[in-house]
Amino acid sequence: MSADDDLPWPDVSRFPDFLEHLHAEDGATVQGIIDRVDADIDMDGMAYHDRGIRVPGYDATFVPEPEGSRMVPAFSVEVHTIGPRSVWAVFDATLSWDFYLLQSEDIAAIAWVSDEEYNAEEAGLFMSKHDALAAGRFSFGTFVYAGEEWAEQRDLIEGTDAPAFLRRDDGSTLVPTDQADFYDVVNSTPEDFRTNGGNAPSHLGLLELEVTID
Repeated sequence: MSADDDLPWPDVSRFPDFLEHLHAEDGATVQGIIDRVDADIDMDGMAYHDRGIRVPGYDATFVPEPEGSRMVPAFSVEVHTIGPRSVWAVFDATLSWDFYLLQSEDIAAIAWVSDEEYNAEEAGLFMSKHDALAAGRFSFGTFVYAGEEWAEQRDLIEGTDAPAFLRRDDGSTLVPTDQADFYDVVNSTPEDFRTNGGNAPSHLGLLELEVTID
């Protein structure tokens, strides 16, 4: 579940009451969050991270799902993708979520981790969520890029017909050639992948995950 090679993250700060703020504002973007925090972070683009799946995009939007639209209260994240891709995820808002801003010398990220994920996967190794995040242990996040680093992300996805690329556990990048190749790698179909959250265990709170390209 390690999110990136750029470890450790020396600066980890928690956003208080993020989901309450999301409901009050009817949504938030990564760019908007970065603009509102007191941090020197440049953003030309970002990459959505979901357990090793990476999707570069210009921005991403968090929104509360309409009340009664699902079996449980939920919030979703939609990536403002590069090209004809569609990437969005829906999360169970009844879990105990915390949102964090992570910063290192060269990169920043927004990550969200529930108590349920931490207790199931990290509590035996780390004393707190903060410690786990500082070590790069989180399943969901958006990495913020600027300048040449963003150009590399953009060029990587523009050079393929795949909906996303994948970060291996050893830090290397696997770039599928097209959507069929992507779904061969994750051993699923687009419909099954969407409805089961990419085989996400229940403690992750991921209800749906769509990763497609037209």
